[in-house]
Amino acid sequence: MHTTLGVHLLLELKECNAKLLNSRQDVRDALVSAAREAKATIVEVVFHEFSPHGVSGMVVIAESHLAIHTWPEYRYAAVDIFTCGTTVDPAAAADYLIKRFQCKHPTIIEVKRGVLAGGKLKLPHKPGEEVSRDAGTPQELQMVL
Repeated sequence: MHTTLGVHLLLELKECNAKLLNSRQDVRDALVSAAREAKATIVEVVFHEFSPHGVSGMVVIAESHLAIHTWPEYRYAAVDIFTCGTTVDPAAAADYLIKRFQCKHPTIIEVKRGVLAGGKLKLPHKPGEEVSRDAGTPQELQMVL
């Protein structure tokens, strides 16, 4: 039995609305809303608009983060959605962003992060909640390639 500490979704968003991707406010609002759609706990929000175009930013959540880099001139955005525990729905955030940016050609790659061998763990990853072990202690950390 293996437990993972988190799920990391890598989104390749191609043929998006370039105007949305070039607006710091639109990109910020989209990522904050995506975090809320996923039921994440928002800790901090930081975004930067580049000249002449492009936006980079991150929404830090108690369960990890959502990050984006946009290339409006190519109608493209790269998004990372990394969530730990079982209380957040990263797929809901991904679906929301695909719709919000009017993406015509999305690709999602899922990576399991922190694969632990031995035992089932309840991993809430919310402030104040404890990890419970009901079938042993994790023995090793495995790398997934």
